[in-house]
Amino acid sequence: VDITYSVIEHLLHYSQSHKSQNHIKVTNSLIHNTMEIKLIRKYYKTRYTLGRLYVNNRFFSDTLEPPSKHLTERCSTATIQKAKNEGFRAIPAGRYRILITRSRRFGRWLPLLLNVKGFEGIRIHAGNKPEDTKGCILLGFNRRKGYVLNSTQCVQQLMRRMTEAMEKGERVFVEVR
Repeated sequence: VDITYSVIEHLLHYSQSHKSQNHIKVTNSLIHNTMEIKLIRKYYKTRYTLGRLYVNNRFFSDTLEPPSKHLTERCSTATIQKAKNEGFRAIPAGRYRILITRSRRFGRWLPLLLNVKGFEGIRIHAGNKPEDTKGCILLGFNRRKGYVLNSTQCVQQLMRRMTEAMEKGERVFVEVR
């Protein structure tokens, strides 16, 4: 059964404020049934942004994105569009749900970030250099300045882990900082 977070949070608040045994009790485990991915941006360069990706608080890989202007999902759409026009195409910092969907552009199943303000079709995919992304997140290991290597293997491994989590009923989120 798919229960939205707002309903669960309401039930949690209700159960905590009404301690009687006649009321519904909801545990925090329902809210935390997620796979959490964190992308922490570390190096902001003129041609790219490098970061580190963590899955459930464990290092997974490095990331390569377009240049960043330190936007957040609270920025106006006009501000985000202005930054994109200036060449700063890294997505705003924020928390995004991820689904695995078929990409028309790449012709394969890839992770898709949902509801990224000012952007459409933001995916996690393979690539090695800044020119390989127009806003998406590339995975790999930063063993060469401005590049990520072993990208395809990293994406495949992350997709396996995401698929396993989704098959267990977990939702997948990425928090970009």
